[in-house]
Amino acid sequence: MRLRKKPHTDEKLQNFADFVTIGETQTIQKDTNRELRVELGTGKGDFITQIAEQNPQINFIGLEVEPTCVLAAARKIREKNLANVRLIVFDINNIAELFPEHSVDRFYINFCDPWPKKRHAKRRLTHVRFLDMYRKILAPDGEIFFKTDNRPLFDFSLEQFAEAGMTIRDVTNDLHANEPPDNIRTEYENKFSAAGVPINFCAVKFNALTED
Repeated sequence: MRLRKKPHTDEKLQNFADFVTIGETQTIQKDTNRELRVELGTGKGDFITQIAEQNPQINFIGLEVEPTCVLAAARKIREKNLANVRLIVFDINNIAELFPEHSVDRFYINFCDPWPKKRHAKRRLTHVRFLDMYRKILAPDGEIFFKTDNRPLFDFSLEQFAEAGMTIRDVTNDLHANEPPDNIRTEYENKFSAAGVPINFCAVKFNALTED
């Protein structure tokens, strides 16, 4: 669901210009001494704020197309005074322009838009169209952590991961039935779980390409 942009959002985001950028056009330069993890669709920032606080030795970037959401996330990051998080107002369709090859160690895709109509399948962040872009950006041992409440999207995604030649592990259709102690819940995750909706999860990585 697209949020209605509140008046003066871009202006308010300027107060967080030390770690928030809008429509980044320069390639992100990775700190070679630190892991880089990226959340695709960071929403209001509950997840990225918690995981960055727990892992100060890792750099995190949150990509989100909705400035109103980025503003909410930025306020949480400023409140916790986190120095290892950057937010970018950015359309993920253009992600290949943002990161150098093999520069990201992990992607998080949390409760992305399921785009339920078949004709919109290519817009799903787990479609092979996006997976081909992630492949170029992920480090050789990099992974994608995927969570969703939407079972049809999850089943579709498993098919796409297999089609892309990925290794799939830790597949579950009810993450909270035996919730890992290191699981970090997003705002949507708490909402759906409270309503009794099971959470689907898996981790995937690309297999090494072999030469004939």
